[in-house]
Amino acid sequence: MRHHPHTERGGNGPPPEVWTGRATNRMQWLLALVGAACIALGIQLAVGSNWTSGLGPLVMAVVGCVGAGLLILFGTLAFVHVAVRVDDEYLEVRCGHLGLPRRRILLSNIVGAEFAPQVSPRQWGGWGYRWRPEKGTAVIVRRGEGLVLDLGDGHLFTVTVDDAESAVRAIRDRLSMRSAGSAAGF
Repeated sequence: MRHHPHTERGGNGPPPEVWTGRATNRMQWLLALVGAACIALGIQLAVGSNWTSGLGPLVMAVVGCVGAGLLILFGTLAFVHVAVRVDDEYLEVRCGHLGLPRRRILLSNIVGAEFAPQVSPRQWGGWGYRWRPEKGTAVIVRRGEGLVLDLGDGHLFTVTVDDAESAVRAIRDRLSMRSAGSAAGF
């Protein structure tokens, strides 16, 4: 777990202005190396090939190796880590080094937030941005704790993030402040 000093508060004061958290999966770097190796193999085949069976099979092998390598490399690098940000307006989830894919969910679209002590890639069919009709949508970068959002449209959104309990508290605090504000006529 990571320490988020800007998310702490004492007593019953207002929630922090911005809550941030992240989760990282170092094992996916190994998959990225596999992707790089596929690309290198494709380049090696293209440059130093001594195939005698014709140009067609060589082109198919080169394109296949490079294509598979690019898919593996960029697919894994996109989900090496996830960053979650909660402010007064929305929750934002950004994946990978480029922050893509990114999803913003307005807090007004969130009905509830729950802490999930154990989220597993196996539950969702693997790492990455996942969708399952019976479970909703998820961003899974590693096994461990996460947060589950109940959205106003009846869907669920799950994300693995360190210190998910703190994220749930930050979201619930904002939701209760909104409902108190709307009850007071604001």
